[in-house]
This record gives sequence, structure tokens and C-alpha cells, in this order.
Amino acid sequence: MAITQETAGLADEAALFHALSDPSRLLIVRHLMLGEHRVVDLTAHLGLAQSTVSKHLACLRDCGLVTSRPEGRASMWSLVHVEELQGVLASAERLLELTAVTPGHHYEERH
Repeated sequence: MAITQETAGLADEAALFHALSDPSRLLIVRHLMLGEHRVVDLTAHLGLAQSTVSKHLACLRDCGLVTSRPEGRASMWSLVHVEELQGVLASAERLLELTAVTPGHHYEERH
């Protein structure tokens, strides 16, 4: 399949939605809406392994959704576009209310 300019743009859009498609990443994003945190804080608050949190933060950073700044020997992580992310999540909640997607529903790609 040839990648056209239109599909290249869709690939970027898909990558952004992929960053928000994992429940752990969504949990991290929602927690960072409260303010900046160190990885150790996120692991303690969210009950996730340090390696898991770091992997998810890297994915979110690669999509431009989070950033970090050094503070001593640690890094403080924060959201880059808080208002826009709040809008996306609020829109997703409204869309979920309108669709048949239910808790526990898992989309399986069929070819």
C-alpha cells in the first residue's frame, strides 16, 4: 500500500490515539492532570512497576503529550497540553455515553 500524504497524516493521528489507547497511560495522563510528578510518585500512587511507568511515559513523550524537567537526581513529569487533553478525554466520555461500547468491551481487529 502506497503511503500518500493523506494516509501519512492519518498515521500521525493514529499514533496519537494509540498513545491514549492503553488504560495505564490514561491513568498516568489523568494523574498528571493533578500536577507534575516523579516516576517514583506515579509508581506509588498508581500501583504500577517503575519500568511500566517509564515505558508509558516514553510513549506519551514521543507523542508530545508529556515532558520532563530535571529536579536534583529525579525528573519531574508533566502534561504539555493540559486543556486540550482534558477536552479530548471529556469528548471521549461523551462519545462513550452515545455508543454501544461498554465496560469490559474489547475491540478485536478482524481482517
